[in-house]
Amino acid sequence: MKGSNNRFFTVGLVAAWYSSNIGVLLLNKYLLSNYGFKYPIFLTMCHMTACSLFSYVAIAWMKVVPLQTLRSKVQFFKISALSLVFCVSVVFGNISLRYLPVSFNQAIGATTPFFTAVFAYLMTFKREAWLTYLTLVPVVTGVTIASGGEPSFHLFGFIICVAATAARALKSVLQGILLASEGEKLNSMNLLLYMAPMAVVFLLPATLIMEENVVGITLALARDDSKIIWYLLFNSSLAYFVNLTNFLVTKHTSVLTLQVLGNAKGAVAVVVSILIFRNPVSVTGMMGYSLTVFGVILYSEAKKRSK
Repeated sequence: MKGSNNRFFTVGLVAAWYSSNIGVLLLNKYLLSNYGFKYPIFLTMCHMTACSLFSYVAIAWMKVVPLQTLRSKVQFFKISALSLVFCVSVVFGNISLRYLPVSFNQAIGATTPFFTAVFAYLMTFKREAWLTYLTLVPVVTGVTIASGGEPSFHLFGFIICVAATAARALKSVLQGILLASEGEKLNSMNLLLYMAPMAVVFLLPATLIMEENVVGITLALARDDSKIIWYLLFNSSLAYFVNLTNFLVTKHTSVLTLQVLGNAKGAVAVVVSILIFRNPVSVTGMMGYSLTVFGVILYSEAKKRSK
């Protein structure tokens, strides 16, 4: 009976992880593209504000995980650097959703392993087995094919999405370098607790300067359509639950299961987004995306075998 309950709990966690991940992605797309809320920096700041508040409640009050304190100014500055790169990746990802369909956005995002391997080699001189590098060929080839067959291709959106993917990979590599020592390692929940408020500090001046009068415009929008406030509140809450469910799924499943689920999640997001937004897709584009996902699976398998 206990094993059955554990199974149901894990399935529920995975369902919550999928729902929050895909939900925040689709709602971002709807707000920034379909609804016409053209303020990706402000939207990201709302996400980070919610992550700051919910992280504090979860750790300081609800004791979801023990609080890990910062030990030095050096550690603080290291986390600040991570937070800045994190901001760039999220903001650029949101900007790309204004110009690209979710399906193509996810295809580009699937190339993260390629950029991770490049940054790991450039920054740590870490070499993988030749077979691991070989698996990156279908990853990049797939996106190249998908780009050529994408009916809604937008050059600026494509460049920004590639930059977001590269920044996400850079953050992953930097985290391994900067927080390598045992005394400085933080679990993902504590890292978010420190990174999210820092992100708000970075994003607030950026949104005020680059998205002029965004607060006034949002309040004016709310007077005409109060749903925008609920959209922003729900969207920002979902952004936190993406991180919470990711942490819990990581804790309650194996690394291999997480990789498989992660690869499938992108494919599910693509199908759901096409059904909701009805964006045109081509056979060439879907073949390219499939090749990229296949390459990512091969890459994960090659990494596992090389350990």
